[in-house]
Amino acid sequence: MRVVFMGTIDFSVPSLKVLLEEGYEVVGVVTQPDRPRGRKRELTPPPVKVEALKHGLDVFQPERLRTPEAVERVREMKPDLIVTAAYGQILPKSILTLPKHGCINVHASLLPRYRGGAPIHYAVMNGDPVTGVTIMYMAEGLDTGDMISRVEVPIGLEDTTGTMFEKLAREGAELLRRTLPGLLSGQIEAVPQREEEATYAPNITRADEELDWTRPAVQLFNRVRGLNPFPGAFTYWKGHVLKIWASTLADRALPAEAKPGEVLAVTEAGIDVATGDGVLRITELQPSGKRAMNAAEFSRGGQMAPGDRLGERPS
Repeated sequence: MRVVFMGTIDFSVPSLKVLLEEGYEVVGVVTQPDRPRGRKRELTPPPVKVEALKHGLDVFQPERLRTPEAVERVREMKPDLIVTAAYGQILPKSILTLPKHGCINVHASLLPRYRGGAPIHYAVMNGDPVTGVTIMYMAEGLDTGDMISRVEVPIGLEDTTGTMFEKLAREGAELLRRTLPGLLSGQIEAVPQREEEATYAPNITRADEELDWTRPAVQLFNRVRGLNPFPGAFTYWKGHVLKIWASTLADRALPAEAKPGEVLAVTEAGIDVATGDGVLRITELQPSGKRAMNAAEFSRGGQMAPGDRLGERPS
């Protein structure tokens, strides 16, 4: 069984490890090119490349997988099966038709909910109590292929996108371990997705990151944890960007005269801010040009006071 693995980020690594642990012959690993990272913009390999090189695997990093040269390189690997997990590029038909056992994907949602590139972010931002992983055949459409297996994973109120990434990566890899034997022996029958139930999770934009204080506090709470640890929610304060990394729902009534975005209190427990419905308590934040800090540390600076207004864009 010649397997080609395609993946890029930390989410992908446990699935690659499972293939190796189960003794599948991984004849090639396709991943994104090295990218500049950090303040020094040093060229950094993706996590899947790092893991693949530990095992002496052949690594291929095309900028675009759709070029004839890239397709030919994959063809030369002679895959019986292609497994993808958060690779980051859509596979062209010329590759989808190569392996006799097809191309399967470890997708971090309960399809057909949250097709697209940011399913974990949206599940947390929308306050879903449960999400999961679906293993599916890949098709030419965006995450439209038939479903092979799936597993549900609860989302707690303490969870962030970061914690859910770790949980779903682990659960997805174990689901892959359980699914492959039955899939390859023909004992599992894939089922089509119900198109009428499909929703989408497009990549996060800058507009998604800005907090709209006219929304209810519970929605803002979910957005903050859904954007943690990347890319982070933000608002404006005194003309500068203020990153918001953690929050909770304040156990206090919203004053009738308070306007959305108005600071109600600044204490070591947090910064209470009026919203469209309820009060949000910011517990971890990062002023422009400074490091992230908790509310207790920030409050000792004395720069923010009740009556300040968050969310007012610089003119």
